[in-house]
Amino acid sequence: MSKLRHKFSRTKSPSPSPSLSSKSNSSSSSYSSLSSSFNSSSMDQAEVKKVFSRFDANGDGKISTAELTDILRALGSDAHPDEVEQMMAEMDSDQDGYVDFNEFLSFHLSTRNDKSSEEAELKEAFAMYDLDKNGVISAKELHQVMKKIGERCSFGDCVKMIKSVDRDGDGCVSFDEFKKMMGGGKSGSSK
Repeated sequence: MSKLRHKFSRTKSPSPSPSLSSKSNSSSSSYSSLSSSFNSSSMDQAEVKKVFSRFDANGDGKISTAELTDILRALGSDAHPDEVEQMMAEMDSDQDGYVDFNEFLSFHLSTRNDKSSEEAELKEAFAMYDLDKNGVISAKELHQVMKKIGERCSFGDCVKMIKSVDRDGDGCVSFDEFKKMMGGGKSGSSK
């Protein structure tokens, strides 16, 4: 289970609780895509560093607007350049045009305590993997998303990850199973 949590949290990998506020409905999906890179309920600093490294494609120790745009696209968000600039401005506390690890970590830490929209954001994170929108994540869908974001894992690995979380034995991950895996605690009947 921790392997799947780690894979999910590395892409969105993770918790969906952004502190960034959007001014419009269209930008909220971009913010959710970014925030879904976190699993704030259980992600430690080393895991945040791994997520940061995935965003920092050229390895220069900072995230540029272009890198943020690329990762948002990989996560399925078609963010308008103005939205990306707004996101950068909110994370870039020293206003140098880049987000370094400390700024990225501060963003992550500020999202940890915002539980008000956690359920909705978990649903958005789940939807990024539920490509056919049938309410479950299959190994095929997980594999497609992992390839899209540059994660190297075989289809067999994805089957194993799904099995490790699949409590009802249907071969897929439901929203309730996803929520439990992501540390969302109790699950109601919110499929």
